[in-house]
Amino acid sequence: MAAKPTVATYSITTNFIKTSCRATSYLALCFHSLSGYASTIQQSDQQLTQASLSVSLTRARLAAVFVSKMTKTSGIKPREYQAVKDCIVNIGDAIYKLNRSVQELGQMGKAAQDFAWHMSNVQTWVSSTLPISTALTRESTCVDGFSDQGVEGNVKTAIKNRVTNIAQLTSNTLALASCYAARHKAASTTNVP
Repeated sequence: MAAKPTVATYSITTNFIKTSCRATSYLALCFHSLSGYASTIQQSDQQLTQASLSVSLTRARLAAVFVSKMTKTSGIKPREYQAVKDCIVNIGDAIYKLNRSVQELGQMGKAAQDFAWHMSNVQTWVSSTLPISTALTRESTCVDGFSDQGVEGNVKTAIKNRVTNIAQLTSNTLALASCYAARHKAASTTNVP
């Protein structure tokens, strides 16, 4: 049975998370979304990045479920239905890439010599979800099929809020992964004989 973390250990870990989150664009969201994983993260850049990826992936999956339910909204018009379906496809693509990133980051412990390769893949997949997430929040994409009035406006706002959250979490994840890569590179160059 694992020992319960002490208050001092928890404080050190939450300080590590808070300090790491300073590199992100959405510091409060970063800290809030990751502080619950403090006992897992400890002071590990890999665990921090893994937790951030997992949070982004979970939120994307929840958004996909929510958006799928919107296809069953009473009074939804054909144009709006198609807009919701477009959102589902785009969120699905983000889920796929975030899932690949989680798996890739998990490979790092198995082959440390391939760190740069694995981290490059993670950064590529995470960064490629950002245009999807950012595009989803713009008027000219899946949400433009909705008007800003009545049920349609409420559906549009609800979808937009969830997708904005995914975009912000994913942006934070990319920043944390980049910091992890930079620290790893710095540490490996200082350890070269």
